[in-house]
Amino acid sequence: MKYEKRTNKSKLAKNNPLLSHYDPDIVPKKNPLSLQLNVAKFQKATDEQKRQQDVMSKSTTFFKDGMRKLMKNPLAVISLVFILIIVLTIIFAPFFIPYKYDEILSVNGVRDKGAKNLAPFTYSQMEQKFIDEGGERFPHIFGTDEQCRDYFIRVIYGTRVSLAVGLFASLVVLVIGLIYGSVSGYVGGKTDMIMMRIVDIIYSLPDMLMIILLSVVLQQVLSFRPGSFLDKLGSSMISLFIVFGLLYWVGMARLIRGQILSIKENDFILAAKATGASSGRIIRRHIIPNCISVIFISTALQIPSAIFTESYLSFVGLGVQKPMPSLGSLANAAREGLQSYPYKLVFPAIMICLIVLSLNLLGDGLRDAFDPKLKK
Repeated sequence: MKYEKRTNKSKLAKNNPLLSHYDPDIVPKKNPLSLQLNVAKFQKATDEQKRQQDVMSKSTTFFKDGMRKLMKNPLAVISLVFILIIVLTIIFAPFFIPYKYDEILSVNGVRDKGAKNLAPFTYSQMEQKFIDEGGERFPHIFGTDEQCRDYFIRVIYGTRVSLAVGLFASLVVLVIGLIYGSVSGYVGGKTDMIMMRIVDIIYSLPDMLMIILLSVVLQQVLSFRPGSFLDKLGSSMISLFIVFGLLYWVGMARLIRGQILSIKENDFILAAKATGASSGRIIRRHIIPNCISVIFISTALQIPSAIFTESYLSFVGLGVQKPMPSLGSLANAAREGLQSYPYKLVFPAIMICLIVLSLNLLGDGLRDAFDPKLKK
C-alpha cells in the first residue's frame, strides 16, 4: 500500500513541477516564525502501537458503557442481587408452598383452631398429630397470624402488592411528568410560565395530608362493576394509583423541563426545524433520547418512594383492603400483638427496608453510571 501511494505521488510530481522536490521520507523543517507544530519532534507509531490502539478503541454504546460502570460499583451490584432474589422469590414461592394468602389452616378438612399465632417452624397440636400418623405438612416458615393463616405466604403476596404498586405508580409518574415537562420546556413563553405555576401550587400542598384526604374520598366515591378487573383490584388500589398520578409527577415534570430547556438550544434542533420537522417529532426523535439517562435514573429512584408511600398508607388503614395483604397492612396488624409476637412485625419491616434500601442504592449506582455530567 505504501509503495502504491509513493508511486502515485511520484507521478504527480512529474506532472506538476511544484511537487518535483517532494520526498515522503524527508521530514520538512519548521520555520522558526511559524506557529505550526514541529513535525520533527514526533515519531511514527509502530505496528504494535497501532494494534493496541485498535484494541483500545473498540466501539461501544451508551447502554453498554453505563452497564460496565454499574458493574464496577459493589453496592449497586449487591443491591441488584438482592432485588433479583426478592423478585424470584415472590414469583416462584407460591408454586412450592401449598398455602394461599387467605387460606385458614385445616387438617383433613377440619379447621385447625390451634394454629393461631404460631412461632416460625412450629406446628399446632392437630398438625403434629397428623404428622405423627404419617402425614406430611409443609412448615410454617414465618409462623401463622391471628386468623390461622400462614404468615410466610402472606408476606410473599404483600411484597408482590407493594412492588406492583411501586412499579405501576412510577410508570404513571413517568408518563404524566414526561408529557407535561416536554410540552412546558419545548413551547416556553407564557405556556411554560402558566404550566410551571400549576406545578408550584401542587408543590406547596402538604403531601401526606393531600394523600390521606384523596385516599379517603376516592375509596368512598369509586365503584366498579362486580367481577371486573378493577373490582378485583379494589377501590383502595385504584385510589393509590390516582393519588400518585395527581401528586407525584411534579418532580419528574420539572426535571424533564430543565433538560429540554438546555437541549433545545443546540444546533441539531435548529437543523431539524429547518428541515421542516414537526414539534412532536423533534421531541420524540431528538430531545427525549438525549435526556433518556436522566429519565431512567429518576424513574428508578421513584419506585422506592412509591413503595414507602403505599406501605405508610396501608399501615394507617388507607391502603390495600383485606384480605389482600401488603407489607404496610401486615405491619399494622402485627402492631397489636407487638409485645407477645414481635417477630410478626420484624418480617414485613425487614422486607420493606431491604426493598427500599436496595432500590435506592441501585438508583444511586445508575445515576453514577449513566449521568453524563458525572463522567470523569
